Amino acid sequence: MDPIARKTYYSIGEVSALTGLEAHVLRYWETQFDMLSPSRNRGGTRVYRMREIETILLVKHLLHEKCFTIEGARKELETMRSGGDISETRRLNAEPAVMSLIKDGLDNLRDTLTLPKG
Repeated sequence: MDPIARKTYYSIGEVSALTGLEAHVLRYWETQFDMLSPSRNRGGTRVYRMREIETILLVKHLLHEKCFTIEGARKELETMRSGGDISETRRLNAEPAVMSLIKDGLDNLRDTLTLPKG
């Protein structure tokens, strides 16, 4: 997948690659966090928008970096939602991950285009 391309909808495999999470973790989080409810296409497969990806990255941040439990992360998200600052927090949390993906894509492109020495 080209990490630089910005699309309207992403498959669960693409989201898994973008976030560094396994697909089964994403499906489990859907059952635990009501904010995570990706749409489904005509074939019935999940399709994620950038907003859902930002929420996934926020949940990942709360669980993996801030060491919240699932219940604690759920309460923290509700607090953010009621305070009205969840969209800004989502965006701020997603930027480093997206920038890292862009950097990795550019590094891969540079390595591909660089001629070997000798």
